[in-house]
Formats: sequence, C-alpha cells, structure tokens
Amino acid sequence: MPVLHINEITVPCRGILFDKDGTLLDLLGTWGHWANLMLEGLSSQLTLIGSSSGSGADLAKVLGTVHDSAGKVTGYDPAGPLSMATAEETIGILAWQLYAAGVPWNEAVTRVNAVSKEAMSELRRRQAALPMPGLQDFLEQCKAASLKLGVVTSDNMGTTREHLEWLGISGYFGSVVTRDRVKYGKPAPEMAETACRELGLLPGETVIIGDSNADMQLGAGAGLRLAIGISPDGSSGHLLDADIVISGYEQLRLTAF
Repeated sequence: MPVLHINEITVPCRGILFDKDGTLLDLLGTWGHWANLMLEGLSSQLTLIGSSSGSGADLAKVLGTVHDSAGKVTGYDPAGPLSMATAEETIGILAWQLYAAGVPWNEAVTRVNAVSKEAMSELRRRQAALPMPGLQDFLEQCKAASLKLGVVTSDNMGTTREHLEWLGISGYFGSVVTRDRVKYGKPAPEMAETACRELGLLPGETVIIGDSNADMQLGAGAGLRLAIGISPDGSSGHLLDADIVISGYEQLRLTAF
C-alpha cells in the first residue's frame, strides 16, 4: 500500500479525497473575482433603492471578505461564507441584504440571481481558475503511486466540472461528489461515503485534504484515516478538527510499497 509522508508522519493509504475551492484551486483566483462582481452588483442594487448600506465596509461583512482601499477583495475569512457556503446559501445571504433594505423577498432573490448569472458568465469568459501551488506535482505523485482520487465539494456538478477542466486536472479523479449529488452536504459524511464507495475504497485507507473545518468534520464523520487541513498562511485556528495542518503540497510526499 502506498505511504503518504506528511512532514515526519507516515500514513499508509490507497486513496485521497480533495475539497475543491481553496484545496485544488486558489479560492481568490476564482471566487475572489466572483465576489467582486457580486458585491458590486449588490451595491448597485442598494444604491438604486436609495439604501445607505452599500458601502465597502458594510459589504465586506456580507461574505466574510477582506478589501483593499479601492474596495477590491484581497482576502477572506476561511470560516466564512465565501469559503464554505453553497451557491444556494450565498444567494440567500445576498438577497437578505436587499430584503432588509425594503425589497420584497421574491424580487430580492430574482435580482441577486440576475447578478449571479452575469458574474458566472464573466468567470466562464475568463476561465478564471488557478491551481494551488504544488498541486500538479502532487497529483502526478498520486498517479505514479496508483492512488485513487476523488473530489468532494459544496459546489454543484456543472461548475465543478468546468473548474477541473480549466485547471486541466479532471482526468485524475475517479469520483466527483458535489452538493447536488447528495441529500446532506458538509459536514455530514455522505459525500465522503459516496466517494469511497465509487472508488472502491475503505474509509480506513482513505485520506481527505481540505481548507475548512467542515472538510475535517466530514472526514471524521466518515471514519477516514486522516484529515489534513491546508492553510497557505499557516493559520490553523479555523481547522479545529484537523489531524494535521499543512501550508502547501510541498509538505506531502508519496512512496509506493
């Protein structure tokens, strides 16, 4: 069985499950741009109805984003909505801002969906997706060691397929489990259980890598061998249930036995 080396720790495993956003792709490289477009659209809608709550400082609280002096997204709370919310939850969060400003709920949802459609069209036009540093080399190690790989993500299948294709890595994964394929999303274990079943893996021989504590709880609930949190800036306070936290893929190495 192949052995995964994490710093000084060694873990035999036959498969690895990956979260997508912030784990396979650089979250800011894709969703940071999307957040800029969504928040600009929301701000415009609030201005149209005469609301005073469309300032950059107010909108920074909506998705848990960090902004520069020009109001552009430069960072995010790893325990916040931009990192963890589903598409449906995000639409609800943004629509609530319009509803609280006096727009009827159904109209608020319609307006936010229209902004989202434009933002997603722009992402598709740009094919905005950047791989996490060191990802490609690690996936090649996994391939050489004959590991079975899967993706477990709160995103939907259509967007997930697009992102994997833009990154050029779709061929590495034998299972892709998205929020629309299961009854219960993260942190419930169903995604990991489904991926293991499709890959022919036992939980005890499977590792998960993710950037949120929901990923870590998903792994623990499914009985996976190890839950690895990835945090490029080295912070670990948001990964309370991780077995180990790494800052990048260069800390991982595989050997085959």
